[in-house]
Amino acid sequence: MLNRRGLDKVVASAAEAVADIASGATLAVGGFGLCGIPSELIRALLAAGVDDLEVVSNNAGVDDWGLGLLLSAGRLRRMVASYVGENREFARQYLAGELEVELTPQGTLAERMRAGGSGIAAFFTATGGGTQVAEGGLPWRYDGRGNGPENVLVASPRKETRDYRGRDYVLEEAIVADFGLVRAWKGDRHGNLVYKDSARNFNPLAAMCGRITIAEVEHLVEPGELDPNSVHTPGVYVQRVVALTPDQAMDKRIEKRTVHARPEET
Repeated sequence: MLNRRGLDKVVASAAEAVADIASGATLAVGGFGLCGIPSELIRALLAAGVDDLEVVSNNAGVDDWGLGLLLSAGRLRRMVASYVGENREFARQYLAGELEVELTPQGTLAERMRAGGSGIAAFFTATGGGTQVAEGGLPWRYDGRGNGPENVLVASPRKETRDYRGRDYVLEEAIVADFGLVRAWKGDRHGNLVYKDSARNFNPLAAMCGRITIAEVEHLVEPGELDPNSVHTPGVYVQRVVALTPDQAMDKRIEKRTVHARPEET
């Protein structure tokens, strides 16, 4: 049995934490929009120069932040995501045939990641039944000469369906990534993590489905300081922890500002 010291998973820097991520790897990246994204780990990957990456994430950040940094640098080969909006470069690369994109219903994407972390190979869901999600033919990659049906270079395959109680259900395969990259509000040296608000949407799932999971944490605490009932990701899923500096923890972006005039201005 490992002693208390042997369970310490903290590494000195984000660069050290991602040093063994090689070109061609598959990454599951947490976050929801720009909330709870592992921005320091992403920047460390950008600096490391790795490319040809396949990324599983709800979305791809924005043009100049989050996964958008890797996109703009041409480091991504393929995205499995549920949302393209707010990132013009994401949409441009997809429509130009520079990036393969497997668009997946958001709930299905979440369950595919959860299943991968739970040892479930596949599952049936009603979502997508009777549509191209099940029947195949969704454009994953264009040839770069247009966006018509004749320009689809890679299309989604037909999926197995079954009738349960008079309704079609679609077989979806689980996702297991080489690495999971997540950001937590709090974490301890054993890798137990707590997320805050919307950051909890996809981070726990990305942590589960990565063979090796790396967590950047805003507030690092000692083992025993976290209430076990408040832990969202148990340390068994996490192999490396990076403690952020106060400046790094505060460096957050707003995806889309919505403002209105002050009462005295109306």
